[in-house]
Amino acid sequence: MLGVSYLHYRNQPRLRHLEVYRRRQRQLKDDFVLCLALQVEASLRSDTSEHEISSSQSEVGPDDAFLQPLLVSSRSEAYLDSEPSQRSQVKHRSLLDSPIVQMIEEIKRPLAEDESPARLAYEDEEDSYFFPAFLSHISVRLQSDVPRDTHLKGSIPYPETFTGKDLVDTIQAYLSHLQLQLFFCEVEWGSHQIEDDISDVYMFLGDQDDVRVEPQGLPSGVMPMLTGCYSTCCNDELPCYAYSCPKRKPVGASPTQALASNTDRPAVRHSTSQIVPSRSISSADYQADWADNVPLDLLQALPAAEINRQSIIHKIITQNQQYIQDLNTVESLFIVPLRQADPPIIRPSELEIFIKTVFSTILDVRACTKRVLDALVARQREQAPVINAIGDIFLEAATQFRVTYSHYLGHLPAAEKRVQEEMDSNVMFRVFVQQATRHPDARRLELKHFLSRPSIHLQKSPAVLEAVYKACPKDHPDVEFLKEAVLAIRQVQNTALLCSFQFAMGKGSFAALDWTSFVAEEVLSNMPRREMKRQNIIFELIKGEMEYVKDLESIEIMYVLPLREAMPPIVPSERLAQFCSEVFHNYAELLDAHRDMLRKLHHFQREGHPIVHSITATLYDAILNFRDAYVKYIPNYPIAEYRIDDEMAKNPAFKAFVEQCTRHPDANRLDMKHFVNRPIPRLLRYELLLKSILDETPDNHDDKTTIPLVLEAIKALGWDTERGVFAAKQKVEIWRYHSQIVFKDGEAVDLDLLNTHRALLHTGKALRQPETGFDAWNNWIEVFVLLFDNYMVIARPKEKDGETTYLVDKRASNPLPLDLITPVNFTEPPRQRATNLRNRLRPGERHDPSTSSPDPEADTRVSLVYPCTVHRDGRFGGIYTMFTESAQARTEWKQKLDEAIGLRRVVQDSVKAFEVETLNAETFAATTADPYGYSSPTRDHVHTGEVTCSAPFVTPTGRNLLAIGCAEGVWIGFRHDPTSMRRVLHLKLVTQCMMLEEFGLFLVLADKSLFAYDREAIVPSSFRHARTSRAPQKLSRNRDVHFFSVGKLEQRTVLIYMEKKGASSVFRVLEPIFGRVASEPPTFREYWDFTIPVETYGMAFVNTRVVICSAKGFEIMVAASPKLSNIPVITAREGPQFERLAKRCETCRPLGMFHVNEEEFLLCYNEFGLYVDRHGEPSRSAQVIEWEGTAVHAAWHFPYVLLFNALFIEIRHIETGHLAQIIPGNDIRCICDGRGSRLRSPTTPGDSQELRVQGVMNAPNASAIRTMGNVAQNVFELFPIVST
Repeated sequence: MLGVSYLHYRNQPRLRHLEVYRRRQRQLKDDFVLCLALQVEASLRSDTSEHEISSSQSEVGPDDAFLQPLLVSSRSEAYLDSEPSQRSQVKHRSLLDSPIVQMIEEIKRPLAEDESPARLAYEDEEDSYFFPAFLSHISVRLQSDVPRDTHLKGSIPYPETFTGKDLVDTIQAYLSHLQLQLFFCEVEWGSHQIEDDISDVYMFLGDQDDVRVEPQGLPSGVMPMLTGCYSTCCNDELPCYAYSCPKRKPVGASPTQALASNTDRPAVRHSTSQIVPSRSISSADYQADWADNVPLDLLQALPAAEINRQSIIHKIITQNQQYIQDLNTVESLFIVPLRQADPPIIRPSELEIFIKTVFSTILDVRACTKRVLDALVARQREQAPVINAIGDIFLEAATQFRVTYSHYLGHLPAAEKRVQEEMDSNVMFRVFVQQATRHPDARRLELKHFLSRPSIHLQKSPAVLEAVYKACPKDHPDVEFLKEAVLAIRQVQNTALLCSFQFAMGKGSFAALDWTSFVAEEVLSNMPRREMKRQNIIFELIKGEMEYVKDLESIEIMYVLPLREAMPPIVPSERLAQFCSEVFHNYAELLDAHRDMLRKLHHFQREGHPIVHSITATLYDAILNFRDAYVKYIPNYPIAEYRIDDEMAKNPAFKAFVEQCTRHPDANRLDMKHFVNRPIPRLLRYELLLKSILDETPDNHDDKTTIPLVLEAIKALGWDTERGVFAAKQKVEIWRYHSQIVFKDGEAVDLDLLNTHRALLHTGKALRQPETGFDAWNNWIEVFVLLFDNYMVIARPKEKDGETTYLVDKRASNPLPLDLITPVNFTEPPRQRATNLRNRLRPGERHDPSTSSPDPEADTRVSLVYPCTVHRDGRFGGIYTMFTESAQARTEWKQKLDEAIGLRRVVQDSVKAFEVETLNAETFAATTADPYGYSSPTRDHVHTGEVTCSAPFVTPTGRNLLAIGCAEGVWIGFRHDPTSMRRVLHLKLVTQCMMLEEFGLFLVLADKSLFAYDREAIVPSSFRHARTSRAPQKLSRNRDVHFFSVGKLEQRTVLIYMEKKGASSVFRVLEPIFGRVASEPPTFREYWDFTIPVETYGMAFVNTRVVICSAKGFEIMVAASPKLSNIPVITAREGPQFERLAKRCETCRPLGMFHVNEEEFLLCYNEFGLYVDRHGEPSRSAQVIEWEGTAVHAAWHFPYVLLFNALFIEIRHIETGHLAQIIPGNDIRCICDGRGSRLRSPTTPGDSQELRVQGVMNAPNASAIRTMGNVAQNVFELFPIVST
């Protein structure tokens, strides 16, 4: 108001003096307070006489013209009759007498001692939360209290409307702000100032003839004059320090006077710009316009009803012309400028989508209306001045309106929401809309008004046509057309409302609507009750489908996209994809299938409205289409639920994210698991609704035969998913046990429970007795036994904070692999278990009845327990006994254990990594009397001694031969022909042999001496190349060589052997060289020597490095450098776990080092394996892999590491350490691990297919020689059959 006065001051030459301006400012301040107070008085009415108005205008003066609209709409006789000097007192009295001001004072008044806030809150529950300072509170109260009725304007009845008098009677203040925000409007789309006049008729935009739809949003605004002070120390007794405090008042002034004195700030703030008042066209104007164009004699000859009828028709034409003009304004002021804007107002990539979303089919609506207007104008031109009929035009137009209006009005809420979002985020668009609003063609109306224009026009059409219908004589030919047109357009209204319901997906104000809300009363009154119930159920099914699709969309909007786009990531990026796959699985397939089904249901609903004949075919087709998607999704739900719970327990960021999503408007306070579980009960809901539809379907209807087919399809789908759900629940149960089974530090065993093929076969409680300790016989320990398909775990359950954990003690009951356990005794008689301390006797004591308790039950309380005994092979082997509390439980455990062992054997046979291929089971035998296998030479081919080594090789002629070293020499023959084996070297104590194919040399370590034989001398390729000399080259200096190895260093082939020299190990490096002529055999030259002052056990070439297994660990030598480095590097680590690991590495014997990947190596000791990085430091949190046996030799065949001991071969995956296979045997030894064959490094992943791992074991079941003291030996090769 003060800004207006300043502009007024600048435009008035005679007010340019400063003193005059200040006096004018004070006067405007007082007048504004008075006018605002007079507006809110309930006693004001618009019956002020013209004399009072004119006198008031004369008092105000010519400079007060901008105050006249306020003074005209609110008059006070006391004020007008008073002298100017008495105006201040009259104004203050008027404020004091105002009910609104009294109510404000009552609100701000401090509570008396007997007035408790709790009691006052219940005295008037409706007003307890009403605050008049908020415009939204006033709007709710206004819509709730204003009376609606059918009012006439221009001879046209408008239902569910109210007059200006009704409006002012209900609330007298701030109405213009509600009107500006399009909360209600004038029925003729006028925009003039609200007055206390019964000739003005208004309506709320959400009110229909039979349905009242709540608005999507309330008007916004705050009235500072009615708000409280922001100061916490402000009260009614003492003045506040804030200058703008509503309670601030001069000394001795009343609260009302203080309110009147504090008006220098704007009274209302609102988001909608001020609309310039303009005069609306009344029905008299329409009649005058039509009567002006009619001859007087004809006008006098027409009856009054016909004159009224023609006036209404003329009004219809005029309204449609204005309507077309408004739709043209939409295109000219908004659509075209948005497309032609340079620079663009909206990003070019989003412009067309924005226009399609906001303006939708408004141009199609204009085209349909233009055709109606053209038809009306043509008929007016043909039949002027009296138009005979218009009903046929509107009846024909209703068929076009059904499509265009339904589509447009259905998208209208989304359009308004999109406009508001763009206004909030795009400053350029907000400025563009404001500039368009100030255009003369816009009439100061905003974009929101123009977007709502088709809705208001369609809403008024039936009332206008009804007015024409009522003005027609009963025998008029247009009566029937008008009647049908009214019904058709009302049907268009209902269809449009239905489309709005469909596009809103049943959310918001449409959530409470049912089928009857979209059907006219005439249709409902003529419909059978059973059909009404059937249609209601069909509507409920479609509405439920909309809510279901909306919930599936919410999964993507609320969870999937935010999780994938979050920065920093909520779920670690390396497992985000797997987490989303396991939690949300194939929800996108379900969403696509149900969107398609919903689209078809909506089509049938719109086309058949209000009667939907059948939806069975659509449902049946959809169930067949989404069957596979549900078969995949439903069994995954237990996994999804577990992943959500597990992630929330471990990830605080994810927990906060889920809680935040619960507060999302579309979440309805429901959590993440509700949305993930949503598809499961939906199938059951289909079944219930279809059964209800079937009950209400007539016998002659097609659904009587088709609905049972759909029900059978749904039941079959449930059966197909039931097995998958059971398997998923068991998988989740295994995962829970995976997190609940705990080990002591340094004793963890990877049970491979996260394997997708893992199965839990049986669980139960049992009892165990400690093997040691005082009074061990009576100390019973309760254990929990879990029988998986790979391990049997015996653990002690512990409860803490409501969570159960299962502690596994390696010393008491290490997890038992099913490959290594054998049931021993499940038939032993039961034992007595004392259950009372008084009953427990020390060994050797006798029970004395004289010292027994007077309670006989306490001394005789015993129970029987039933022992179950199994034997385990391996490093932790021995007898394990547990006790069950009943014979039935023991029998069940025996049955389950036999099934588990049998299942394990079948599974291992089907997925085993290696097949044992026998190379020779008839040639080699050793005596049991001599550990070195010496025997009588009477039968040379029988007494070979113990097999110690082998070397497969290929001759230049392509023959695949196999050399086998024994205690009595070296045998060579064809690989798959045992009868071809012949002894070619008569040597003693052969421990290692190898064929150097590139140089044609056969290396043999016999009796701790190293020799090199010419290949042609022992295996001649032909008689022509046979050499007569069989004398070997002796490569070692003395007889103390323990092992040798051949490999590549700096692109040279070298041979390294180790000689024992006291407590040190001397390594000599030799390089084979060819002779000067082809007939001269290759020789060796010394390369260099180096010494390690500890005991060593083996050596291997790993890439460009030499790895030596010593008593200190693994010594690494790079090329020809004499510097050695020792791994693993554990000294830099801290903590008890690393201290124990370092001690264990010192006490255990190293066996080999193998390449895992580009960043890791696996160090194999005789008891465990350890992953290290490229620097030799432990990786994977220093967790070790415990071998099941005590390994003697380690071999490598990618992707497996093979560990040999006397009883079995343990095969593990080198990447994970999981146990892949166990090959049992007797006296098993590795005689060839592939290292050095063809000079390939056996530690490079992917280069192991030519490696051959060979071994030997005793063959008690062979048909070979069975003489006294001899044991047949089975030479075999591990042939890979599964590669992962």
